[in-house]
Amino acid sequence: MSKKVSAEELEEIREGFQKVDVDGSGYICASELGDLFREVGCPLPGYQIRELLQKLDRDKDSRINFEEFTAIFQEMKDDKMAQGFRKALSKKEGVVAIKGTSELSSEGTQHSISEQERFAFANYINSALEKDPDSKHVLPIDPNTGHLFKAVADGVVLCKLINLSVPDTIDERTINKKKLTAFTTQENLNLALNSASAIGCQVVNIGAQDLKEGKPHLVLGLLWQIIKIGLFADIQLSRNEALAALLEEGESLEDLMKLSPEELLLRWANFHLRNAGMSISNFSGDIKDSRAYFHLLEQIAPDGSKEDVPRIEIDMTGIYEKDLKKRAECLLKQADRLGCRQFVTATDIVTGNAKLNLAFVATLFNKHPALTKPENQDWNLESETREERTFRNWMNSLGVSPHVHYIYGDLQDAMVILQLYEKIKVKVDWDNRVNLPPFKGVGGGHLKKIENCNYAVELGKSKAGFSLVGIGGQDLNEGNETLTLALVWQLMRRYTLNVLEDLGDGEVAGDDLIISWVNKTLKEAGKSTSIKNFKDKAISTSLPVLDLIDAIQPQSVNYDLVKRDSLSDEDKLDNAKYAISMARKIGAKVYALPEDLVEVNPKMVMTIFACLMGRGMKKA
Repeated sequence: MSKKVSAEELEEIREGFQKVDVDGSGYICASELGDLFREVGCPLPGYQIRELLQKLDRDKDSRINFEEFTAIFQEMKDDKMAQGFRKALSKKEGVVAIKGTSELSSEGTQHSISEQERFAFANYINSALEKDPDSKHVLPIDPNTGHLFKAVADGVVLCKLINLSVPDTIDERTINKKKLTAFTTQENLNLALNSASAIGCQVVNIGAQDLKEGKPHLVLGLLWQIIKIGLFADIQLSRNEALAALLEEGESLEDLMKLSPEELLLRWANFHLRNAGMSISNFSGDIKDSRAYFHLLEQIAPDGSKEDVPRIEIDMTGIYEKDLKKRAECLLKQADRLGCRQFVTATDIVTGNAKLNLAFVATLFNKHPALTKPENQDWNLESETREERTFRNWMNSLGVSPHVHYIYGDLQDAMVILQLYEKIKVKVDWDNRVNLPPFKGVGGGHLKKIENCNYAVELGKSKAGFSLVGIGGQDLNEGNETLTLALVWQLMRRYTLNVLEDLGDGEVAGDDLIISWVNKTLKEAGKSTSIKNFKDKAISTSLPVLDLIDAIQPQSVNYDLVKRDSLSDEDKLDNAKYAISMARKIGAKVYALPEDLVEVNPKMVMTIFACLMGRGMKKA
C-alpha cells in the first residue's frame, strides 16, 4: 500500500468491511455489495455492482478481501464510484463499535456488530432450545445485552443449534455437558467448529479461542451460517417438489434447480404477490413499508380447505397505518397468528435489514408454503446423493464464491473449480486464461464458460497430475454428473493429502503411507484392531476408527458406548455416529458421514483416516 494507514483510519475501514461482509466470511461478494446499496436507499443496477466489484477486486477472485478493501479506501478518495461506496457505508445503521486489539494491529481495531442481529439470534435460540435440558444453564439469553456471546462460549448451545439445522450431525453422547473444565470446553468447541465445517459453514477464520472469548463479529457470523443452513434446508427442489409450481414459461426443472434458496424465496414471494398485483426485487428496500408483507400473509394464510388446519383471516387494516413502524408492528401481530413472528422486529422491517428479513421470509415459507405440485407432470427428481452433499459442504467450508447450492449448476463456469485449484496450491493464471463473470455474449457467454472449463481440465492434467481420461471442458459445462464428481473427488483428495504433507516435512502422502501409519499407531497403543486397506470390511464396525481416536488421545473414547459383538446394521450405524463425532471432537476436520463407514465407502474412509493421521501428527 502506498501510504501508511493511521489507527483511526484502520478503525473506519475495519468497521466498513464488517458492515458489508454480512455473513462474516471474511470476503465481500457481489450480492453483499448489492444489498448495501439497496439498504441505504440507492440501489445500483447489476452491471454497476459488477463494475465496482471488478474495480476493487485486485486478485480477480470475484470477491474483496480486507487488504483489497483497505487499498480501495486509501487510493480512491477522489474516485466518484468509491465516494458513493463510502457514502453508502456511512448511512448503514444498527452498528455498535467494539474496541479491541487483534494480532494484526496492536493499535486497536474496531469491529462493527449489528445489534439487530444479536437481538434476533438471542430470541431465536431462546425459543428453539427452550425445552432443551442441556442448555438450561445459559437460557434464556437476554437479547438486550452481550449475554449471547457468553452463552455460546462453552460450545453446548452451538452443538445443539447445528443439530437443529442438520439433524444427527453431532452424536449427543460426545457433547460434554456437566462440570465443564477448560479442556472439556475446548473439546466442545472443536466438535462444534468441525461439525459446522462438515455442514458447509466457512470457519477458516474462527478458532475455539475466539468463541471462548465471545468475539462478537465471529460469533454472529457463525450463528448466521448455522441458522441459515437450517432455514434453507427445504428450499430446494429435490427436497420439496411443490417448488415446481414456481416454474415460469419455457423453463425446465434444471433451470429451477440452478436457483439459489435466496432466489427461490424471492420467486416464491412474487408468485403469491402476483395475485395482489405487485412484486418485489429484494428483501431490504422493497419491504420497508410492510405492504408486500401484508399481501404475502393474506395469500399464504390457511384458507380452511385442509382438514385439521383452521382458516386464519389476516387483518389487513394495519396497512393503512401512516407511521411505518406502527404499520410493521401491526404486520408482525398478524405474522404471530401464523406462528411466524421470528427474526424481525418492526425496526428491522423499516430499516430493511436484508439478512433478518430473509430469515423471516424463509420462516414464512417453511411454515406456510401454500404451493401445490403441478399435476400431470412426470418428473423424476433425484435427491442429492451423500457424496454430492459431502463435496458441496467441503467446497462451501473453504469459502468458495459463489456459494455452491447445486453442484452441477454452480460449477458450469469453472470459477469454483479454479478457486479449489488455488486451495490445493495449483497456480491459476487469472489474468490471461480465465474469463471472469459477468459472462456476456451469445447464450450468456456460453463459449467463455467452456473456455474456463477447458482450462480447468488442462490444469488438472498438466499441473495437478490428475487422472482425467475422457473428461473435457464440455462435460463440466454440461454438468455431466460422473465426470464432474471425478474431478471434484481428486481435488478433495489432494487437499486432504496436502495437509499431511505439510505436517510430514513434504513426504509424499498416499494410501500406503496412511495405512501403515494407522496400523503402527494402533499397535503401539496396544489396540487389537488393524486395517488391510480402505475397503477392509472390519471398518464397517468403526472399531478401528474408535481405537485410533483413543490411541491419538488416550482415554477419550468411552468404550461402554461402543458395541462390539455380532453387530446389527443399527449397531454399526450407532458406532459410526459416535466415531465421526469423536474424530471431530479431538480436532480432526472430518467431512465424511457415518454411513460412509458402515458401507465402507473407500474414498470417504481414506479421508477419515487421513484427517486422523493429520491430527495424530500434530500431537504435542
